[in-house]
Amino acid sequence: MSATEADTTGIDVPAEPPPQPVRERQKALTIGAVCKQLEREFPDISISKIRYLEDQKLLAPRRTQGGYRLYTPGDLARLRTILRLQRDEFLPLRVIRQELAAGRADAEVSSAGKGPDPRALRRASVAVTGHGALYRLSDVIDETGADPKLVKELEDYGVIKGRVREGEVYYDDTEREIVRAVTELARFGVGGRNLRVFRTSADREAALLEQILAPALRSRNPERRKEAVEALKNLAAIASHLKYLLLVRDLRNIAG
Repeated sequence: MSATEADTTGIDVPAEPPPQPVRERQKALTIGAVCKQLEREFPDISISKIRYLEDQKLLAPRRTQGGYRLYTPGDLARLRTILRLQRDEFLPLRVIRQELAAGRADAEVSSAGKGPDPRALRRASVAVTGHGALYRLSDVIDETGADPKLVKELEDYGVIKGRVREGEVYYDDTEREIVRAVTELARFGVGGRNLRVFRTSADREAALLEQILAPALRSRNPERRKEAVEALKNLAAIASHLKYLLLVRDLRNIAG
């Protein structure tokens, strides 16, 4: 028999379709459960940080009638992507928002050992010109979770340099992301005085690039200056990637 079967009376009746597997609906998570799931990969995750990301319009969990947040698997994946972009690429939230709007998925986020995302290098090179938005010290501390004493130490050792406007100190995007990166290093006991090696290395690299392009950068010809700035951006990205490769090589030797 094919599409029908005969019963005991000889009447053909439709065959019963095979049972379909029951798809279990994935349960939404509370904000506390979300923290629990992420704390192994992100030890500094907290309920207040997740709420802050929601305030910044990066997350939009649904609410129960009682006002409790419920996070779907999609919300969890989006949050993981945001946290990895912060940790691995040190992107400010406004850039992360743009990345997500452009369809950046978790699978595209570079993971440890794969090297820097080429798009991240392009973003870094663009930051060579201009300072972008300025932020008060309180804003930097709130967003990065940095210890105010650590920020002061970074100022003292010349790792970051605030700009005074009307009697108040402000920091640009780059300075803020430096604070974020150092905050991560501080978890391993790295302090401001240990960072002078990074400061010295950056000063030497900048001096080398300036030496290469100085005549063109100081040219009175606007087109030549524009070309020199573009060359400076490209050289900065190449130098950043080269430094990464040299570091990986040395770390492999250390690891044996």
